[in-house]
Amino acid sequence: MTTTLDRPASSPPPAVGRLVDQFEKGLDAPICLTWELTYACNLSCVHCLSSSGKRDPRELDTAQCKAIIDELQRMQVFYVNIGGGEPTVRPDFWELVDYATSHQVGVKFSTNGLKIDKAVAQRLAASDYVDVQISLDGATAEVNDAVRGPGSFDMAIKALQNLADAGFADAKISVVVTRHNVSQLDEFKALADNFGATLRITRLRPSGRGADVWDDLHPLPGQQRELYDWLVANGEGVLTGDSFFHLAAFAEPGSGGLPGLNLCGAGRVVCLIDPIGDVYACPFAIHENFLAGNIQSDGGFQTIWQQSELFLELREPQNAGACTKCAHFDACRGGCMAAKFFTGLPLAGPDPECVQGFGEALLAGERTAPTANKDHSRGVPLTLMTRPPSRDCDENPLAGFAPV
Repeated sequence: MTTTLDRPASSPPPAVGRLVDQFEKGLDAPICLTWELTYACNLSCVHCLSSSGKRDPRELDTAQCKAIIDELQRMQVFYVNIGGGEPTVRPDFWELVDYATSHQVGVKFSTNGLKIDKAVAQRLAASDYVDVQISLDGATAEVNDAVRGPGSFDMAIKALQNLADAGFADAKISVVVTRHNVSQLDEFKALADNFGATLRITRLRPSGRGADVWDDLHPLPGQQRELYDWLVANGEGVLTGDSFFHLAAFAEPGSGGLPGLNLCGAGRVVCLIDPIGDVYACPFAIHENFLAGNIQSDGGFQTIWQQSELFLELREPQNAGACTKCAHFDACRGGCMAAKFFTGLPLAGPDPECVQGFGEALLAGERTAPTANKDHSRGVPLTLMTRPPSRDCDENPLAGFAPV
């Protein structure tokens, strides 16, 4: 994926150094590329980082999406994480998945399970280059449906059962950790084991609609420690996407701590393409401050990734302020850029969930959190609904769907 220059056979190999130092300078292509195909969604999750609900009328069409896949193939991007919204409601979703895999770009897609019926599960089981993540934010319907909406737990479980019955190998159960489900980690793991799946847990970020509920949902300090201890004990069989590197400061010197890069990869190794072709530095930082360009108007994805002013700036050494004097800085690297930005904290400062407590005083002081510059809810109140919205997608995501 990164460029290797030709050199005489007699020349000694260059010193490699630490992997984290290489990644800080950025790569020729992203390791983890998230692509939100649509903002249309049948649910209205209270913590949705992209404020999904309705389809954006400027959404890229099939030909434009295929052109992006062609470019990703040329860049040797090995796979994309496809999300939304609910990506499976796009009429051309499977066409795009097939196009990507036939062009050596693997697909990992996240879904609430809406369209994963028995026939789709069998189709997925026959593919070697498609991975599926089923979103679930509670190990019980009571906890999950309080965040994702009534009936969403049963829908997800049915999708997992269909995948298991079809022989799909290693589906993922994707969980956003909140103060209400952190005590259910063992139950989540048991649920994954039951379906022959792998548990994937990620951090709650105050992005999109998540900014409105973060104060009420993010794990409390004692729960952060509980989460860290659980990851140390169970982490080898659980995926985290390196999203908990702020917890690394719990580690005792020489203990090893949590595996992973412990690095903010925004614009260095990760980024996001949104449904209209805007490219953001991070999937959790969908805001104009982190907008690097648009694929249609700014020369394509490769040009943006390799030449945009924002990404080049992010690949320079960053000012972490007082955090650089902290004994734990090398472990947590100052925490998450998006979490700081959307809670109104300075980027050159501690993570709002800093486990050493340095973020608590800042959260208690005066701060102005930025408002989301994109909201696709179209009038959907930022509270749970008793049924899926009937007009929140220009194309009804429930059209033609019968429960199975």
